[in-house]
Amino acid sequence: MAQEAPRVGFVSLGCPKATVDSEQVITQLRAEGYEIEPDFELADMVIVNTCGFIDSAVEESLESIDEAMQQNGQVIVTGCLGARAEVIRERFPSLLAVTGPQARDEVMQAVHQHLPAPHDPFLDLVPKQGVRLTPRHYAYLKISEGCNHRCSFCIIPSMRGDLVSRPIDSVMEEAQILVDAGIREILVISQDTSAYGVDTKYATRFWRGQPLRTRFLDLCRALTQLGVWVRLHYVYPYPHVDDVIPLMADGSLLPYLDIPFQHASKRILKAMKRPGNQERVLERIASWREICPELVIRSTFIVGFPGETEEDFQELLDFLDTAQLDRVGCFTYSAVDGAAANQLPNPVPEEVKQERYHRFMLKQQEISSQKLQHRIGQQMNVLVETRDDGGYIARSYADAPEIDGLVHITTDDELVLGDFCQVRIDDADEYDLYATPSR
Repeated sequence: MAQEAPRVGFVSLGCPKATVDSEQVITQLRAEGYEIEPDFELADMVIVNTCGFIDSAVEESLESIDEAMQQNGQVIVTGCLGARAEVIRERFPSLLAVTGPQARDEVMQAVHQHLPAPHDPFLDLVPKQGVRLTPRHYAYLKISEGCNHRCSFCIIPSMRGDLVSRPIDSVMEEAQILVDAGIREILVISQDTSAYGVDTKYATRFWRGQPLRTRFLDLCRALTQLGVWVRLHYVYPYPHVDDVIPLMADGSLLPYLDIPFQHASKRILKAMKRPGNQERVLERIASWREICPELVIRSTFIVGFPGETEEDFQELLDFLDTAQLDRVGCFTYSAVDGAAANQLPNPVPEEVKQERYHRFMLKQQEISSQKLQHRIGQQMNVLVETRDDGGYIARSYADAPEIDGLVHITTDDELVLGDFCQVRIDDADEYDLYATPSR
């Protein structure tokens, strides 16, 4: 009688980069014969991939570890919070192992030590594209690890190290495998996507017989050959970003840029150790839109950073008015353990942070609502995500999964999940669109 496969519970927290780390561990587990068990009480072991970027993420990670310990007791912790092993060990001394991020081999070592798995080499347990935690129609493509920036509010480099770019042929081979498996949208991620290849001195590799330099523009051009949506995330606005805008204008790349501006005040950006010249940024945004009028720009900002005055904050609101960004996220400053910004003078009181956050979101809500009203009457190609009461939920090119808006489709027709559909936009609110299939 065949031995029952060991069962592993898995919790994946944090950003898309952490999701990719989780996918790599789960793929290896499945390749070695382990089953993934959603019920902790039925699992032989639980792995928790943590996030440690801001206080709320740390608390969520600690709560997830506590839940796994209560329901199972055999727990391995990995991920960004795992880089601060002493914090975790102090609270949970009986953990089986604690590792940092991007530590598939160390995690598997701990799994092998505490839960050896029989493996039948005659069984093909894993699809060629690996095990994905995203729906079947989109996938994250991580092109590098780490970051060379030393932003004063961020501890990512201390957790994930300096920038290390994957060879471009390896990235393209993975992208091709994803497309061959039926993926309709690739989301390019890293800590600093537009710095891709700088650590390799833009080394030349070969893919499909083509020489490709390991750099941002070459990667974007190569990905356009795959015939799927390609969405760019975590793009710092270096000058060479201008070079990909024509690819968006001609329809090769999705006209969507995720650029973390973080603030608009020159004084606050300097304290954040972020590059930034508001006038130059606004000029470039105008130039990009002139080349590609359909361009959608998403960004994130921090309010309540130490030393932020009402004048600095008003400068940020004025920037929003002028820039007219399409999709925006906002966070109040959180004193992450180990961040240099914690030592800055003049911390902003919590009630002021919250008041500025709400003013910021009201301002952006107004901008978003106005921009979406202009979509009414347009024909749009959308990617159908899931069923909903009265129809389906989809995303347009302007909507990244989980962080942007949605397109709600009202129809009695049968639509194919994970496929494209042409719709007419009938209505809009502050963040979402409402549509019916085009006839």
